[in-house]
Amino acid sequence: MSGGKSYLVERWTPLSRLASLAVLVVLAIFAIGPFVFSSGLTDRLSALFVYVILAAMWNALAGYGGLVSVGQQVFFGLGAYFTIRLANAGIDPLVNLDRLINGETGTSLISLNAYGAATRRDGIYWAALAAMVVLLGALFVLLRTRLGAAVQAIRDNEEAAASVGVEVMSTKRIIFVLAALGAGAAGALWLASAVTFQPRNYFSVQWAAYMIFMVLVGGIGTFEGAIIGAVIFFLIETWFGAAGVWYLVGLGATALVFSLFLPRGIWGTIEARWSIRLLPVGYRLRLSGNGASLAIRDSDPVTTRETAA
Repeated sequence: MSGGKSYLVERWTPLSRLASLAVLVVLAIFAIGPFVFSSGLTDRLSALFVYVILAAMWNALAGYGGLVSVGQQVFFGLGAYFTIRLANAGIDPLVNLDRLINGETGTSLISLNAYGAATRRDGIYWAALAAMVVLLGALFVLLRTRLGAAVQAIRDNEEAAASVGVEVMSTKRIIFVLAALGAGAAGALWLASAVTFQPRNYFSVQWAAYMIFMVLVGGIGTFEGAIIGAVIFFLIETWFGAAGVWYLVGLGATALVFSLFLPRGIWGTIEARWSIRLLPVGYRLRLSGNGASLAIRDSDPVTTRETAA
């Protein structure tokens, strides 16, 4: 303490502890979902869990790692493809030329026909929920370690990170593999829900566009932002998905508006304005005294320092 001012390094706050408890309650409700939700809602929530995985993984890659990619749909498609191949006890390296896949005609995951519709639906729901919890939990833990700090240091300044001993390539490889694994799991889950596989649909660039949209709207480089963006995208799709091409035009226009006028996204703006973090992945240094408070954050891709009166 100096000059009437004190320094406090913090990670968890009363608000973040309350938010974590709320997350556990929500997950507990989701866990019993098939017993209380309608079949239609169960199906839709399975899709939401897949969207959350996709958004969180792309945010890990671009928002935290600084590795912007518009090709993550490749791993989404490969996840679905290898599910088909593994279900038929064989692996072929080329998708469209694989006789099992039948080129652009596609194929079905016929092994799921052994289960009743209700059993299949509930199983997919729980598998998607479990995958979401495991992947987001792994990402949350990773970002709170030295490796997570190294990832963000590379994002901010690769040369400076290397100068203090960060293994740049190996660190990038870890976050890239995690994001690819998550996208692949999402593709496998989507196939299990849709049953049919057509390469042009699963390898479509629209999946990358969806990932970017969710993260851009929710708040790139914030753990909460990816989840919020996925929920917003899910609601837009539910309400306006039947509008056809205008639905896609609307998504593009919304992304453009956010890029121009709200570049931090929804949660990024909230966090910057009120210095609120519900699920903290880093530390915060607070300087308090004479009615002032200074917060230094380590998880913002736009700026790492902000002052609040």
